Amino acid sequence: MSRPTSVSTEPVAPDACPPGYGYRPSVMSGPTAHEVDTVYVIGGLYGNEQALGAILAMRAAEARAGVPVTLVFNGDHNWLDVDAASFARVNATVLEHIALRGNVETELGAPSGDGCGCNYPAYVNADYASTSNAIMARLQQTAAGFPDVARRLAALPATLAVAVGGMRIGIVHGDAEQLAGWSFAAERLSPLGKCVSGDRTDAGQTSPETLARWFRDADVGAFASTHTCLAYATTLTVDGRRRAIFNNGAAGMPNFAGTTFGVLTRISRRPERPAASLYGCIAEGLRFDALPVDYDAAAFRAAFLANWPEGSAAHRAYFDRIANGPDYDVASATGPGITSGASGLSELAALADLAASARQAAAP
Repeated sequence: MSRPTSVSTEPVAPDACPPGYGYRPSVMSGPTAHEVDTVYVIGGLYGNEQALGAILAMRAAEARAGVPVTLVFNGDHNWLDVDAASFARVNATVLEHIALRGNVETELGAPSGDGCGCNYPAYVNADYASTSNAIMARLQQTAAGFPDVARRLAALPATLAVAVGGMRIGIVHGDAEQLAGWSFAAERLSPLGKCVSGDRTDAGQTSPETLARWFRDADVGAFASTHTCLAYATTLTVDGRRRAIFNNGAAGMPNFAGTTFGVLTRISRRPERPAASLYGCIAEGLRFDALPVDYDAAAFRAAFLANWPEGSAAHRAYFDRIANGPDYDVASATGPGITSGASGLSELAALADLAASARQAAAP
């Protein structure tokens, strides 16, 4: 494949998304809201209750090992949960923890009329955006029955800065300037020749100058993001310091071909590499890892089909990914400075078994 040219990423035009979707990186430069030992950054839960249960079990297992874990949900914890019962349960649990609003929560809390298909890059199949808007319309009908939840979602912040072991971490949904930004997408941080919709692309890469400016303006040592649905992690040097960008892809959806687990980002002041780490690095003394979220895939599929049978918008968009994973592998998710912990499907399966054992051990 040809290598995409490097391009500068400028703020999105106001008419591309509602004005409230944009912000300056400097909003993250103030005092940190939380100082934590270890944090799970959980983006793209997509209403997957089974994944949510698995994450709570992972946190409980770490607590038994003496590691206190803080949960931060950085957007799109809702999506496929269009039945009232699961919508209520997912939001009740997530809102007990630290949460940001993704474009999904933003459109549930204060509908703009633009659905959630704004700001899709031109290289993403147009059907992807229209399908997203159809799903959003149905989810908004569900949220209308929960006005208190909608108000709480609207009040969630779009960005967050936390301190882990003395390093400031910027947590966003999209990128450093846009709630629905794509500058931290795998295809924008690497020469990947395809995007989340499966289309081949020569997307221009986010320039090193833009990334450096964002790190300086936000005054952070790392960014954790989600939104673009394909996991990716990389490191770079800015002003003589090693910085990291971790996009977890989706916590509630398979991220790699032939797998059925989600991915979250774990950041810890503790240097030990977790046994289940898919890939990770150490930057400025902190440990960064992508961890598998091994949920009950059969139960999730059944719940999905109950809400989204064959022929529905979400079934067309997601069923193949739920059943088979995307056309994407771990090697594609690891950029410069990132060390893989599992290089083949057999190792990924073994990691999934470990995660499943941990989940079963944590069950009451």
